[in-house]
Amino acid sequence: MLEKSFDRIYSKFKLHFYQAVFSQFQTREASLTAVETFCMEIIRALGEPTVNEFASFVNISSSNAAYKINSLIRKGFLEKIQSFQDRREYHLRPTQKFCDYYNLNSVYVQQVMDRVRERFTPEEVAQIDRVLDIVGQELMPEVALR
Repeated sequence: MLEKSFDRIYSKFKLHFYQAVFSQFQTREASLTAVETFCMEIIRALGEPTVNEFASFVNISSSNAAYKINSLIRKGFLEKIQSFQDRREYHLRPTQKFCDYYNLNSVYVQQVMDRVRERFTPEEVAQIDRVLDIVGQELMPEVALR
């Protein structure tokens, strides 16, 4: 039952995002391919990774990663920021253009969280938050986020 409930929630968040992205395609030409959208979601979730960290995470060559990154830079969704610690290294940062694009999902997450706060007591909300924090911090060690 737990697996089914979690899968239902996870699927609804994904489907809402895809629905919002596709609805934008009706009003303008698609600006990101599906693979580029996945790349940007990964970069955003990794918290300004280096080019090598991104390539390692998605298990692709540095040259393949550079090709994808340069395409995203040309389209205005990504920028490379020189590292303060190591001037030879560059971090990948989503631009405001991507944040506006990705905000389609953030708004829905906020709506759902507002509904959670309305439906449950503050104590229950705190418990939900605690459980989700433990799952994200301790029970998913395969994926590290900053």
